[in-house]
Amino acid sequence: MSQFLTREEARSKAPGSRTMKKRYLVLSDGTVYEGYAFGADVEAVGELVFTTGMNGYIETLTDPSYYGQIVLQTYPLIGNYGIIEDDFEGKCFVRGYVVREWCEQPSNFRCQYTLDTFLKEQGVPGIYGIDTREITKTIREHGVMNAILCDEVPRNLSEVSSYMVTDAVPSVTTRQKKTYPAAEGSVGEEGAIEVALIDYGAKQNIIRELQKRGCNVTVLPATSSAEAVLAEDPDGIMLSNGPGDPAAADYQITQIKKLLGVRPIFGICLGHQLTALATGAKTMKLKYGHRGVNQPCRDVLGTRTFITSQNHGYAVVSDTVQEGVERYINANDKTCEGIDYPEYNAFTVQFHPEASSGPHDTAFLFDRFLENIRTAKGGEPNAAE
Repeated sequence: MSQFLTREEARSKAPGSRTMKKRYLVLSDGTVYEGYAFGADVEAVGELVFTTGMNGYIETLTDPSYYGQIVLQTYPLIGNYGIIEDDFEGKCFVRGYVVREWCEQPSNFRCQYTLDTFLKEQGVPGIYGIDTREITKTIREHGVMNAILCDEVPRNLSEVSSYMVTDAVPSVTTRQKKTYPAAEGSVGEEGAIEVALIDYGAKQNIIRELQKRGCNVTVLPATSSAEAVLAEDPDGIMLSNGPGDPAAADYQITQIKKLLGVRPIFGICLGHQLTALATGAKTMKLKYGHRGVNQPCRDVLGTRTFITSQNHGYAVVSDTVQEGVERYINANDKTCEGIDYPEYNAFTVQFHPEASSGPHDTAFLFDRFLENIRTAKGGEPNAAE
């Protein structure tokens, strides 16, 4: 039977009281990795993925784009600055957490409680003392695999092998409209800019980046019709990041078709993929995805290469882009990282310009979005970066 500790119970445990309970990570091909348990005392099946970020584990754990997945951190020490709720990007939707070592006694003036306490509260099992380097090499060689975190190795892995991430966007989107005012002192003489953000699993920092640029942000459910979005009378529309197979989001793709060309649009991650599908392109599942904060992306219309934060398992197939112009490509594998749609006053990117805790190389894309809005409203644009 599952057993969860309250935050008070977890905090009352004496430092150094860590128990060494065995836990196993079992891949769908039958490979077994032995480690030790932390976090929630439950079993979990999910899609095993790795992320290479050296920090930002709080943002990773609260990024809705990890819905349905067991996340492995390649960086060996996790939890050393504890859990800080102000850094949450959203709710925790990960299925399990795999680390080489977790820090039982974090040290940071902002720390509120430990990683172990957080995982227990969220019902997420963790495993530590495991060879994360070997597992990462296995995923890179064979591709993303399903796995189970368990305390006893199962004899039958049919449940693991058949697992699929389904109903991703409906599971993570907001259930009702939410409004966020522009940050104090950010609004100029032109007045606040009204932005509708369609929430496919939006990270909180997208909202923050818009707020500090003088935007009132209205967050709408992913189930919103194009008519409902336009009824908010937005100056521009943001299409957020989110989890799952983009080709499965038929309704959202249909609504984007209706919105293109009506208002300036900026799409990020899943929003990028859905826009490409709405304009006739195709998407594909990557072998092991791009997850981390060090992905190089080249601007094919210029000379710059940006270091970007990414978290996606699907990509737009460059050769299938029918409308728009491919703007950014991944410098490692040449996959599509961004498309400009000048005929629609829209652009989309696969990476995360709102990245928190970084890098911040591409935050200027929010400024570009606002310039497009000002131009569409007939105002004088500021100097674009």
